[in-house]
Amino acid sequence: MNTDTKRKRKAFARPWLLVLALFLVGVAYSVTTPQPSSADSDLTQQLVMGKEIYDTTCSSCHGLNGEGQKVGVSLIGVGGAAVDFQMGTGRMPANRGEAQIPTGPVVYTQEQIDAVAAYVATFGPGPAVPEKSQYSPEGLTTEEIAHGGSLFRANCSACHGIIGGGGAMPEGKKAPSLANTDPAHIWEAVRSGPQQMPMFSKEVLADDDVRQIIGYVKAAHAQPRYGGFGIGDHGPVTEGMWIFIVGLGLLAVIAGWIAKKGVRAR
Repeated sequence: MNTDTKRKRKAFARPWLLVLALFLVGVAYSVTTPQPSSADSDLTQQLVMGKEIYDTTCSSCHGLNGEGQKVGVSLIGVGGAAVDFQMGTGRMPANRGEAQIPTGPVVYTQEQIDAVAAYVATFGPGPAVPEKSQYSPEGLTTEEIAHGGSLFRANCSACHGIIGGGGAMPEGKKAPSLANTDPAHIWEAVRSGPQQMPMFSKEVLADDDVRQIIGYVKAAHAQPRYGGFGIGDHGPVTEGMWIFIVGLGLLAVIAGWIAKKGVRAR
């Protein structure tokens, strides 16, 4: 074989060797590169959904990046728990700005609420949506429920009443009744501090403490009312006031009736 033939073969082979090398590099890259898991894909879809809802419904008041506006507070660092509470109780989206936004019909599905909560959580670290084990009162002992009652009276009863029946607050506001409130929403309110309510960190009330408080509230409202009406469930002061007004008033009426009967008898 002469030298010219060898040169021609080498020249012919070089492009194919380059193609083969590129092919092998591509195969090696596809094999060694980690593929996104289905969980990552689901999370991405959830964030996309959450962003779409947020941009459409929430950003006009709270800002595109959750920085807040004159009519909406900052959402940076509130976490998913605050979003789940506000949207899950129908307080958000609000029809108008108010000092105290009441509960209302829930506009979005739980899937959509979870998506917005996940998206808002990307603005900054904050309390996450709780697991059922964190708020469910199932399995609590009598002693734990009693301890929850002590914690509730020390931290919550001043506004919500002795068993969580709600109560009046300054400037025409009110603390809502907790009788029919979902345990998850009670947990989220404790951790996020909505509206006039203070936020209780884990250093003040541990997760077990919050769960026991929820157990006390639910147990208190599950008790039969042997005495009749709850009179707002505001506690012994309110009940004593009604006894004073109604009881003494009734005695005064009876005394007056007896006095009139005595005068007529003469």
